Amino acid sequence: MNSFERVMNRFEGKEVDKIPNLNIIMAFGAHHIGVTYKEFVTDYRKLVEANLYCCEQFGIDAVSCISDPMREASGFGATLVLPEYDVPYCKEPYIQDYSQLKDLKPVDPFKSERMLDRIRAVELYKQKVSGKYPIIGWVEGVLAEAADLRDINEIMVDIITEPEYVEELFEIIYEQQYKFMEAQVKAGADIIGVGNAAASLIGPDLYREHVLKYEKRIIDDIRKLGAKSKLHICGDITSILDLIVEVAPDMVDIDWMVDFELAVNKFKGTSICAAGNLDPVTVFLQGNKETLTKAVNKCIDVADSKTFIAGGCEIPKFTPIENMITMDKLLYL
Repeated sequence: MNSFERVMNRFEGKEVDKIPNLNIIMAFGAHHIGVTYKEFVTDYRKLVEANLYCCEQFGIDAVSCISDPMREASGFGATLVLPEYDVPYCKEPYIQDYSQLKDLKPVDPFKSERMLDRIRAVELYKQKVSGKYPIIGWVEGVLAEAADLRDINEIMVDIITEPEYVEELFEIIYEQQYKFMEAQVKAGADIIGVGNAAASLIGPDLYREHVLKYEKRIIDDIRKLGAKSKLHICGDITSILDLIVEVAPDMVDIDWMVDFELAVNKFKGTSICAAGNLDPVTVFLQGNKETLTKAVNKCIDVADSKTFIAGGCEIPKFTPIENMITMDKLLYL
């Protein structure tokens, strides 16, 4: 059974030879192929090389296009800083005032250098490993992208004090999200990840009022295009798990501070698979064989036939390779 078959079977709760290993590979991968993080996020060939290396060496069961949250922001026109060894960020908030919304338009992803780079990654994956590994494309969720464009602190205030402008911004972001996602699916993505980490900060009332409908729309869109969906909200999402059931993605990443058994049980009887939820720092980066084995087995013990095992978020750059190898061996059934 190869990784593609393994992951697709797991989505359906069918028999597998190994619980799929869906650790998120970014800085760790760049480090292990000897490139800077700037190279990883600006050259799709390096991103693909890093992912394939980690699949082959550490048993990762999917290849991904995730790298940083600033691809769509760059397409909108934001000025980015691209550090050699860190994640790209906006030099200053692109949206200084909501009067700018009248000029903010979704762009063709093929005419945006950074969005096109991700599409090229999908195309190269398809050429190299289609049917062997599932290909995960990526877009930013509406709240996360709004935070990228407006600033996280500002958007947290705006969602309460200027909700009508936030709604207008979300609509524009959603249109961009759709264009970018559609291009990746057409290029060969089997799964689309939707990264919306900022949603873990607002609580269930604001999530229900402002974010839920956009999450549901993009998840429905992904399904209609024939791909699987993966909702990634880092942080403590315990208070919105019931709302995520309404969103109904195919997979939800569960971060380490959420009770994994609670999440798995919330999703029982639905189409949703839980993925998680090992602590990237204390388990992977700082842990050893004994502590990692204990943590992995704890996740396996509460898993059902549709559960995936992974770190709650990205694997840290300097994680010992012994820990990555140990984890993967524990997943074989």
